Amino acid sequence: MIQTYTNGSKPVQLRVDVAEMKCGGPAGTIRTHALGSCIGLTVWDPETHIGGMLHYMLATPHDKEEAREFPYMYAVSGVPALFRAVDELGAKRERLIACVAGASEFLGEESTFSIGRRNRAALRKLFFNNCIVLHAEHTGGSVARQMSLELDTGIVTLCIQNEERVLWRP
Repeated sequence: MIQTYTNGSKPVQLRVDVAEMKCGGPAGTIRTHALGSCIGLTVWDPETHIGGMLHYMLATPHDKEEAREFPYMYAVSGVPALFRAVDELGAKRERLIACVAGASEFLGEESTFSIGRRNRAALRKLFFNNCIVLHAEHTGGSVARQMSLELDTGIVTLCIQNEERVLWRP
């Protein structure tokens, strides 16, 4: 279920759980927790201050029915849905600032599963095929991350092992 929020200038705090997406603006914060092998993707329009966040688990579903039933669980269905949602709220695709975090490999880079690596590869392929620029990235390794997007400023922050750092700022 997509949740969008526009509440004038009153800030809203939105939490994105695993396999969820939320969009809003022009004020407030969108945040997600527990980005391990999952990917957190934020997009933000600096003119309208409309933005959104997707927290997807896997690159592709087993079949189309899964993608229809759980669209935000997968890169191939969740990423296009995020772009459509912010478009509908008034953001312009050509102005969007895109940032990504996650894609850890807790079982090691050479693991048979390589979920984080596959998640990152699927996102890069989607961005390349649609001529979308990735503005900032913090992926890989073996750490969990928290990610937040400030809708009024566009600042994207990460919290890694209780240390907060800015991933992107205008």
